[in-house]
Amino acid sequence: MTQANSILDRRRAGVLLHITSLPGGAGNGDLGADALRFVDWLSDLGLSIWQTLPINPTHPDGSPYQCLSVHAGSPLLIDPRWFVEKGWLARFDPGSTPIETERARRQAIADAFKTFQGLPESTPERVAFREFVADHQWWLDDYALFMAVREECGQDPWQQWPASLRDRWPAALAVARRRLAADVSRFEFEQFVFHTQWNVVRDYARQKGVLLFGDMPIFVAGDSADVWASRQYFDLTPEGQPRVVAGVPPDYFSATGQRWGNPHYDWAVMEADGFQWWLGRLRSQFALYDWVRIDHFRGFEAYWEIPADAATAIEGRWVKAPGERLLETALRTFARDGTALPLIAEDLGVITPEVDALRDRFALPGMKILQFAFDGGPENPYLPHNYPPNCVVYTGTHDNDTTVSWFAGLKPEEQQHVYAYLGFPEIPMPEALIRSALASDARLAMIPMQDLLALGPGHRMNTPGTLSDANWRWRFAWSQLSPRSSAIVADWIRLYGRAGDKEEEPLALQQEQRLDLKPVARPCL
Repeated sequence: MTQANSILDRRRAGVLLHITSLPGGAGNGDLGADALRFVDWLSDLGLSIWQTLPINPTHPDGSPYQCLSVHAGSPLLIDPRWFVEKGWLARFDPGSTPIETERARRQAIADAFKTFQGLPESTPERVAFREFVADHQWWLDDYALFMAVREECGQDPWQQWPASLRDRWPAALAVARRRLAADVSRFEFEQFVFHTQWNVVRDYARQKGVLLFGDMPIFVAGDSADVWASRQYFDLTPEGQPRVVAGVPPDYFSATGQRWGNPHYDWAVMEADGFQWWLGRLRSQFALYDWVRIDHFRGFEAYWEIPADAATAIEGRWVKAPGERLLETALRTFARDGTALPLIAEDLGVITPEVDALRDRFALPGMKILQFAFDGGPENPYLPHNYPPNCVVYTGTHDNDTTVSWFAGLKPEEQQHVYAYLGFPEIPMPEALIRSALASDARLAMIPMQDLLALGPGHRMNTPGTLSDANWRWRFAWSQLSPRSSAIVADWIRLYGRAGDKEEEPLALQQEQRLDLKPVARPCL
């Protein structure tokens, strides 16, 4: 296997920014005009990768790592203004509070659907909708029915539904599908719109030379269409509750570990039918993204199994998983002409030689986090001098604090140690860490948007192990970008050979004219 025709075919750089963090959308960023404008900004600077968090429909806590489906797109990422442009909605009033805004977004979809249903069957959009439903039937049938029944049951988890629906008695499902036919069709329409808007953004990104890099959590939420429709693949009680749950032992983020609560897979059943569930999941991800990160890759080698009644993750144990056989099956199914799978391994946490061997067996790039680099000695694998080219370096991830805040929290002697290694004592944070990432041998350097904006406390995306209302809600504003600071980033991209085939351009003044961005009093870098 080689990395030809892959995200690592040359030195690249990109930005980690979730869709919800974009400006412009009501309540949260979405797939509207600001998504296209962000692609323009990336392309203008020579950045060729846009990494997002999972884009699936979330539970009320907003975590994109605990979703209602591994295949569906979140309706909150749909741009409601598109309905107005299509003439399917008279106007969109987002309201003034987060609750009002979310309700308005969902109502806009419902109102637009009513107009859509009144269009002639021969209308191109109606034809495209029927084709979409047919093409995605293999997952959409169960998802749309799941969402319709869940709505009818007051959004209760499926384990609390009447037993006939909880346990999917065929007669009960047939009756529910007839009774809720209009709602089922509305949820199908919702997915049709999401995928239509997503494809507009993806096609535009391709035209601009920007690849989309997604994120696939290894585990799924217990209250999801996937577990409800495919209980045989999960380790559950007869009532649908998990026997054991997922998490990780004590680590950098938590002294008691992390108890995620996801049900574990019944790997024996999955392997017996050729990992068909996983192949379907990968197929839907590869249709959305050019490259996909496997969150918690180490779970393919061994996973931390916690008794469901345990309060913390400390009581767990490691259990072997058939990751090698799964990846061999995926390689035969998706890889062509000797190229590697379009996957990147999130190999953070408790990593053993067996996990390294599994990653390397399939030529999967691993991750290096610079904020983790300065504990211990020169053998620390996150120090740039230890990087193999086949890896992705980050200043920090969505689970880290911003680099400015992280550095401010270090003791003076720890700060001196960081600068002694980096060799940039006169350069402030986060610039010193960003330049170290860009200068490294890692083929891909990813910078969180917060670090490009030099943001400090109060701007992190998530604090692991917490249910804070601040999690997953961070957004940036176009006013935080200045033409001159954008030009500086573009210079770094070229300086460290990460602009690829992008033509050399004069920067400062031309950049200021090209980007419709207002300077701010404090430059972002």
